[in-house]
Amino acid sequence: MRILFLSDEPSKGLWDYFEPGKLEGIDMIISCGDLPPQYLSFLATYFKGPILYVHGNHDGCYRETPPDGCIDIDGKIFKYNGVKIAGLGGSMRYLEGDFQFTENQQKHRIFRLMFKLLFHGGVDIFVSHSPAAGLGDAEDLPHRGYKCFYRLFKMYHPKVFAHGHVHMNYSYKQKRLTDHEGIQVINAFERYLYDYEE
Repeated sequence: MRILFLSDEPSKGLWDYFEPGKLEGIDMIISCGDLPPQYLSFLATYFKGPILYVHGNHDGCYRETPPDGCIDIDGKIFKYNGVKIAGLGGSMRYLEGDFQFTENQQKHRIFRLMFKLLFHGGVDIFVSHSPAAGLGDAEDLPHRGYKCFYRLFKMYHPKVFAHGHVHMNYSYKQKRLTDHEGIQVINAFERYLYDYEE
């Protein structure tokens, strides 16, 4: 299954210079947050498969203007062709605002999600906006990752963990792909095409 991961910055090739043929061969689009809802709505008018998303810390406008034709998986589980995809949006709380959570708040959110995972028999792809602590995050509070994600990794061991939030152009040290104990960690900044082996 070919998945197009998106996050943080619209791809000019998929918006300013879009051609429908650029989406051929893609089975699913997943947004890891902080993208204009108009961008996702635009893609949904041309794309035949599902477009899933979690909220980024700058997605407060989604409350009034959610992306048309797209599926919110924040705190939910979505099944597609037997693949189980779970999502948790938001970033570490550094200001008052939508979709910002302390470590403790996110811990409660992941606890609720894990109850659903137990019912559904686990997860294959875990999607978030923020990275996990020590896996592609940064030292400053706004871009610090969550430690609580490791509990989900340990209990359910998803094949893929995709996140956004930490832009690839923040530092030359940022990696697009990382392996964590057999889990493929993807920084979805702008766009990344991934072939998921079922």
